[in-house]
Amino acid sequence: MALAGIQSATAQSAFTVVPLGVKGGVDESNLSAYLVAPAGSAEYVCLDAGTVYSGVVRAVARKALPGPAAETIRTRIMGYLVSHAHLDHVAGLLLGAPDDAPKPIYGLPECLATLQNDYFNWRAWPNFGPAGNPPALGKYQFRELTPGPEQPLANTAMSVRTFRLSHGRPFQSAAFLVRSGSSYLLYLGDTGADTVEQNDNLRQLWQAVAPLVQARQLKAIFIETSYANAQPTRQLFGHLTPALLLEELTVLGQLTGPGALQGLPIVITHRKPGNEAAIRQELRQANTLGVRLVFPEQGRRLRF
Repeated sequence: MALAGIQSATAQSAFTVVPLGVKGGVDESNLSAYLVAPAGSAEYVCLDAGTVYSGVVRAVARKALPGPAAETIRTRIMGYLVSHAHLDHVAGLLLGAPDDAPKPIYGLPECLATLQNDYFNWRAWPNFGPAGNPPALGKYQFRELTPGPEQPLANTAMSVRTFRLSHGRPFQSAAFLVRSGSSYLLYLGDTGADTVEQNDNLRQLWQAVAPLVQARQLKAIFIETSYANAQPTRQLFGHLTPALLLEELTVLGQLTGPGALQGLPIVITHRKPGNEAAIRQELRQANTLGVRLVFPEQGRRLRF
C-alpha cells in the first residue's frame, strides 16, 4: 500500500481487515480467516485460520496485501487468534506451519489442547507446538486466553478480551474483542443463539459491548450466519440463521437503547455454500434495526 493510501486510511478508519476466507464448509480454499491490524499498520493478527495461503494469494492479486504470499504470511501475520479447533477454522494454519515463522497462537485452554494433542502430535501432523509428543519443535508459542481480562497481542499495537460462546452444546467457541487505542472490533467464532443453546453466553457478550456501541467505539461486529431460515433448528449444529442473528441483535439493541445500532457494520461470516443468496436476501428484507450489513469477499480489503 502506498504511503498516501496508508495515511488516508488512518484518517478515516480505525482498523484494516483483509478477509482470507469467508465461507463455512465445503470450499477448502475459502474458509474462515480474517487479518486485522490498526489502520496504517502492517502488523496483523489472524482471526481464525481456516484458509491462509490461498487467501493471501487472492489478497495479493487484489492489491490488499503485498507479495509474495509466503513472505507476507511469515512477516506480516504476528499471531493467530483461534476461536475453536474445528478444521474449517485451523486447516490453513496447520498446512502452512512448515513454512511459517515462529509466532504465538492464542486461544482458550481447551482449543490449544486440541491443537497440541490432536494435530501437533507427529501422527496427524508434525509437532510444531511447545509440548506434547517429542520432539516438540516449538515453532508456535501457545498463549492461553482467560475470559474477562484484556490481554496484549505480541508485536502489535492491539489487545484482546475473550468471551466464551456455545457452538452446539457442549462444544465451546470464543469471541474476541480486539482493541486498538480507543476503538474496538468484535469477532465471533461459530455460535448458536441463546434460545437454541439454552444459555446466556451471547447476552453476556452483548452486555459487555453495549457501552462501546453507545459510545461509537465498536467499529464492527463479525458474526456468522451459516444457514438460511429454512434450516431446521435440530440441524443447526451450533450455528445461526438470519432470523436468529437478528433476534440476537435485537437483544443488543435493547441493551444499547433506540437508534444505537443504526449504521453499525455487521459483517456476515461463515455462510455455507448453497445458503449464501438466501442468507443475503433474508437479512436484507428483515433488517429493521438499521445495521449496515457487510458481506465480505476473499482478498478484498475492508476498513472500519
